[in-house]
Amino acid sequence: MACDGEELNACGTIDIDCSRVAVVAVSGSGPNFCGHLLLATNSGGNNIYFHVAVVHGHPKYMNQTGYTRYLKENSKSEIRRRHLSLPNANEATTYLEGLMSNTWTWGAIPNNCVAFVEEIIHAGGGDWSSYSNCPSVATQDSIGERATRFMSQLENEIYRSYGVPGF
Repeated sequence: MACDGEELNACGTIDIDCSRVAVVAVSGSGPNFCGHLLLATNSGGNNIYFHVAVVHGHPKYMNQTGYTRYLKENSKSEIRRRHLSLPNANEATTYLEGLMSNTWTWGAIPNNCVAFVEEIIHAGGGDWSSYSNCPSVATQDSIGERATRFMSQLENEIYRSYGVPGF
């Protein structure tokens, strides 16, 4: 059986720091073209990844070595990673530990891997959410982010074409 992580059987067994997290999208398996979403946290300088890996059961976690093994054994690749700061890290950690201790029923669209990650982020006071429950789409830049980047590039090109120093 391919690696998908371990169950967290007791609180406090790993040091979880949710002040800085990453939303990690990986490719899907088989006919799943949408991919899969995990949440990465920091633990003493090392990443720990959390996700829902079964249709009904406890969510799983992996350290960096386990994540690398997970990618390899499941023929997955990382699509993108979005870093976020959570203002209420302790609340996110408490909520995450609660999710890890309970069973999660995966519901394809409504209660999937994206919802799992969103709930933890919202518990920590973060405002990231997906406009799609398809992980490969969910982690793409929003229209606002794309517009801001375009306007910045346009401004830089205008300054550069007029010879403004520093551009």
